[in-house]
Amino acid sequence: MERRTTTPRPGWQQTVEEQGLIYPLTRYPDGSLRPYWDESAYYVFSLPEVEALEEVVEELHGMCLRAAAHIVEHDRFADLGLTDPYLVERITESWRRRAELPSLYGRFDLRYDGTGPAKMLEYNADTPTSLVEAASPQWFWMEERFPGADQWNSLHERLIDAWKRQAPLLPPGPLHFAHSESDELGEDLMTVAYLRETAEQAGIATEALSMEQIGWDRLSGRFVDQRLKFIRACFKLYPWEWLTTDRFAPHVLDTLDNGGGTGTTLWIEPAWKMLLSNKALLAILWELFPGHPNLLPAYLDGPRELAHGAGYVAKPLLGREGAGVTVHEPGAEAAPRDEPCCYQELAPLPDFDGNRVVLGAWVVADEAAGLGIRESSGLVTDEYARFLPHVIL
Repeated sequence: MERRTTTPRPGWQQTVEEQGLIYPLTRYPDGSLRPYWDESAYYVFSLPEVEALEEVVEELHGMCLRAAAHIVEHDRFADLGLTDPYLVERITESWRRRAELPSLYGRFDLRYDGTGPAKMLEYNADTPTSLVEAASPQWFWMEERFPGADQWNSLHERLIDAWKRQAPLLPPGPLHFAHSESDELGEDLMTVAYLRETAEQAGIATEALSMEQIGWDRLSGRFVDQRLKFIRACFKLYPWEWLTTDRFAPHVLDTLDNGGGTGTTLWIEPAWKMLLSNKALLAILWELFPGHPNLLPAYLDGPRELAHGAGYVAKPLLGREGAGVTVHEPGAEAAPRDEPCCYQELAPLPDFDGNRVVLGAWVVADEAAGLGIRESSGLVTDEYARFLPHVIL
């Protein structure tokens, strides 16, 4: 693994926008605009290195599924902050009938510097983003800058294949694709549009709408779209923790299709993905697989020995883009948190020329599928992170 600098292509912004990345710039607090898509540098990997990382990702994914089974079998839902009995019942049913439910993708965030074992930082298996840039613009960048080279990137083909395999699990009628209108950058919009495109290439009929356009028909007891058509299946880039707590939550749970139901709505990702996108998973993994080389020590009841050793990171059980994450250096006094947190050993992100890098390793239909790389200036990868392409040489 090596970071190399280069000169961006002339007209790079227009190029990536035409390839679906309509948010190539990030606005900073001072009002300035700086590249989010950053091709002034790129990362180089060897093929054996990527093959080893693929094995790690698939092993971690399997371990996460075993941890989810443990949560259900041993009623560990309270550790995840899931205390509503009815919600727990629906998640449990979703898990037990998961073979009947379409499930598409997820993204591991890994710490890796090219020398030691990759370490799992977290797993977003419900609403992962940065997919568009990983699947499309960086592939075309490679073809233009390094013709004949390769990339850890089979996302497009694997997504289409996954839709084809799971199409028989869908109920009759179009598959709706929904994002929230609160998305100001267009990232959620384009992620959903891209996934809709892959579904259509797999032969699935689709419809697009926003979450805010979904209505509830009191007479039929069904969710409907803006044309009052029943929504029998919906891919939503909208976290389950929101879907199960907003004012429509009772209707969602009452009409949740957990496999072959009629008069119900099949949501993708399925409800059991709540077990994997909760930071409590990190502590349960460490409990089940203590000392595993690709895990970091993590606890739910406090930092324990981490406060006097390597330091720790306190992570809210739910959250995106580093929101609420605090870093506690070695020897610092343990700071209590009012909200439930996961306390994970501090593993500072690798520093490449002052840039802190995290690998986003994608899983599609249970298989490693690609890589996206983000850089930040600090220890926490936040909304100001930059996306850099990579190549296998």
